[in-house]
Amino acid sequence: MSTTPAPAPAPLPTPTPFTADDYKARMERAAASAADAGLAGLLVAPGPDLVWLTGYRPTALTERLTVLVLAAGQDPVLVVPTLEAPDAERAVGAPALTLRDWTDGKDPYAVTAPLLDVSGRFAVSDNAWATHLLGLQKALPDTSYVALGEALPMLRAVKDDAELARLTAAGAAADAAYEEIQHAAFAGRRETDVAADLAELLRRFGHSQVDFTVVGSGPNGANPHHEAGERVIGHGDMVVLDFGGLLHGYGSDTSRTVHVGEPTDEERRVHDIVREAQAAGCAAVRPGATCQDVDRAARAVIADAGYGEYFIHRTGHGIGVTTHEPPYMIEGEEQPLVPGMCFSVEPGIYLPGRFGVRIEDIVTVTDDGVRRLNATAREMAIVG
Repeated sequence: MSTTPAPAPAPLPTPTPFTADDYKARMERAAASAADAGLAGLLVAPGPDLVWLTGYRPTALTERLTVLVLAAGQDPVLVVPTLEAPDAERAVGAPALTLRDWTDGKDPYAVTAPLLDVSGRFAVSDNAWATHLLGLQKALPDTSYVALGEALPMLRAVKDDAELARLTAAGAAADAAYEEIQHAAFAGRRETDVAADLAELLRRFGHSQVDFTVVGSGPNGANPHHEAGERVIGHGDMVVLDFGGLLHGYGSDTSRTVHVGEPTDEERRVHDIVREAQAAGCAAVRPGATCQDVDRAARAVIADAGYGEYFIHRTGHGIGVTTHEPPYMIEGEEQPLVPGMCFSVEPGIYLPGRFGVRIEDIVTVTDDGVRRLNATAREMAIVG
């Protein structure tokens, strides 16, 4: 890192905290969406859905059953272990909830079963424990279940103004980290050293949680999800940087590809192709377009340049209280884009054994087009 690091940028105003009424409205909307989908209700396990719906994040994810039961026409009920009930009662959304607790040695499914339609079909959080689902099936053998992500994939996809403010702040903080990392030494240091610098910068610029700091140098850059390793970065390396985390509870995720010293003509050309593909993907974002339209626009640029077989992942993913969530920008996804959706546009070219290039921005759909939440230069940066 530079011995005289740049000061943190002037912070954006701290967002107004979500209120009990905000969480109540979310729960009501979720229950209504479940009913519209022909479901008896939702069973929400600890994880991002529970945080988004109630503001409650259990201090530890244990084997003890915790589940939020949502169904149209009935009050939301949160089933919790007795020893965790005090924490649940302090959650911001707790005033809109009825708490039912159970003690160790008792049957948690006997507490939960009376809350459910005995022959209903329920959507269950994708991250729910299998043992809990099996316990409910044993208690209520005529019920059936579907993954929440399959039944209601757009539950959290459209962000309101307060959520957009948080995502905007997270994007600005990630941008500040990228601007600063360009002043760090790359050559002669391990990928893990640069990754540690990135994590430090994300925290300095406001992130409370760092989820990933991908540093893929030289041939490692040809692996889209390469984790920073012990490889020493050398002069002449292309380096893929992909990093993000949570700020004010909402995600950042950006990628830029830098070069140590002057690139070759081929490296510059590949980078330019990816930059053009990323611009084309962003330009395709507008209300009424589909997710696959974004993927097609970016992919066409790379295919037309002769590198189609080296673009080996989807063009983008949604972002919110997690850094990966629906919607997904991929062929076959016909979900229409609507204002308030937020997702990445991140095409890449990966040449096995040689190098990779990826450029990523988070964007949001506006009433008449698109707004990028990342604003750093997309041209290749030269680092030392």
